[in-house]
Amino acid sequence: MMKTVKQIGHFLRNEPGALSEVSELLGSNGINIIGLYFKAQDKEGRLQFVANDPAKAANVMKSAGYDIDVTDVIACVVPHHPGGLNAVLKPLRNGRINVEYIYPCLGTGSRTIVVLGVDKVKEAVKILADNWIHLMGEELYRL
Repeated sequence: MMKTVKQIGHFLRNEPGALSEVSELLGSNGINIIGLYFKAQDKEGRLQFVANDPAKAANVMKSAGYDIDVTDVIACVVPHHPGGLNAVLKPLRNGRINVEYIYPCLGTGSRTIVVLGVDKVKEAVKILADNWIHLMGEELYRL
């Protein structure tokens, strides 16, 4: 079984309150956002997030009229020391895996957990596991 998590993505209009509406919709349905990335550009932005219940989050978003996509991404623990992030990035570089985006998870206690979007997920999971990087699967949803 490949250790990945589900990410929900949506092109969100870039106007005051748009991100708050999504947060309110999810929260009122008992869904916790674990990690998110939002980048606004011109009239819209790209929202990507991992939730504690991805299937429910996807259903709630679709039911509210949001056009979403669901993709597999990698969540891993970053060692907490100088160069710790490179312990994750260097093996990917050496394996010729392109990191397309990276964002942190929220409220993960003393651990730093990041979400990675890469061009070759299956290969990246193997490379990281072979380099002793702690990969998070569904246990991330319970943090």
